[in-house]
Amino acid sequence: QVQLVESGGGLVQAGGSLRLSCAASGGTFQNTNAMGWYRQAAGKQHDLVAAIDRVGSTNIADSVKGRFTISLDNRKNTVYLQMNSLKPEDTAVYYCTAGLLLGRPDDYWGRGTQVTVSS
Repeated sequence: QVQLVESGGGLVQAGGSLRLSCAASGGTFQNTNAMGWYRQAAGKQHDLVAAIDRVGSTNIADSVKGRFTISLDNRKNTVYLQMNSLKPEDTAVYYCTAGLLLGRPDDYWGRGTQVTVSS
């Protein structure tokens, strides 16, 4: 199994920044190829925000392009999501994920961390 532990969520004003981190562990993590971040706003479905594979290729949602950056430290098995110029519509629970596919790294899920952007 793979364990994913997120940190870094919180409350921020519109225009501010937050950095999410997610540390992965577990014997089967080496079988995955990509890590990512999904988010789920209240009453809505999960949406992929950003993903990155082990060689650094990325997949970024149009809604956050130019504002969010994803990065991966392979030595630490840790993925980061730097979120700048945050908007109230970015408010959601953000989930760290891992999987085989860069386009859909959703085989394993963390418990989520709340991000709230006030206007």
